[in-house]
This record gives sequence, structure tokens and C-alpha cells, in this order.
Amino acid sequence: MNKGLEVIEAMWLFDMPPEKISVHIHPQSIVHSMVEYIDGSIVAQLGPTDMKGPISYALAYPDKRIDCGIAPLNLCEMDQLTFMEPDEKRFPALRLAYEAIEAGGIMPVVLNAADEVAVEAFLERKIKFTEITKIVESVMEKYQNQKSKTQNPKLNQILEADGCAREAAREIIKQQ
Repeated sequence: MNKGLEVIEAMWLFDMPPEKISVHIHPQSIVHSMVEYIDGSIVAQLGPTDMKGPISYALAYPDKRIDCGIAPLNLCEMDQLTFMEPDEKRFPALRLAYEAIEAGGIMPVVLNAADEVAVEAFLERKIKFTEITKIVESVMEKYQNQKSKTQNPKLNQILEADGCAREAAREIIKQQ
């Protein structure tokens, strides 16, 4: 789901159509983002797998980067950097994110809200890990059938969709 939410985020932040955003699975978690330019060159952002870096960057922005205590990344100690295309069967949440993008309007809000509730239920051991995406998909289907499409939602519509999706997810979880 994280990759799917990152696609939605990149789409909105960089005004990029989803078909121009590629998802790669990178097991080493060293390359955090890449941008390919028109000349074929790629600029990548690499760093240690530690959230202190992005958090410190966000806290210090736009002034400067700050020392947050992360050890420097030593590329010479790395065996390899590998990248794979995501397998839709292993990563069904990514498909759901693309479906939310295609549906447009408030569907990405529904996706996120249902996911947050389902993950919380998993962490509380109320559901199995494999049920998270099933719950999200069920909520998306319910919402698609019950609500009209809102392509340019206002804040109140976004908040209403978020609340409705959360409640729908909770109801599904209760019934399990």
C-alpha cells in the first residue's frame, strides 16, 4: 500500500500522470527515489534506511539539512542494488491504488481511510495481515456503488468520504 500511496502522492505533488510513474521493488531500501530525464539520465536519492533523515529534512526545510545522527552510507560496503517490477499477486494493494487513481475524485481518500482502519485492526490482532487489502477493496467497491463520483471534491466532501470509508471498514471488520 505504501508504494501505491507514493504513486498517488507523486502524481499530485509533481503533476505527473500515473502512467509516467514507475514502481520498483528495491529490497536493499537504499534508493528512495529516482527521476528519469528526457535525455535518459537518472538522478537518484540514496540514503541509509532510517526515517531520521526524511524527518530532519522536513523539520529543517527550507533552511538546510541538519545532522540527525545517521551514520554515512558506505556504498563500497554494499554488495548490490537490485530492482524488480512489483508482482500484482504479491502486492495487491498497488493494484487498488491504481484503481483509486483511475476512479479519481474521492476514491484515493477512501483507499487511504480504509487502509488505515484495516492496518490498525491488524496491529490490534483483530484481522490477519492478508485481510487488509480485502477490506480496502470491499470498502472501495461499496463506496463506488453507493456514492456518486466527485471529481473535484471540496474539503467537506473529502472529510465525509474519509469518515464513511472508516466506518465501512470498521463494519466489515466487526462482521469477521
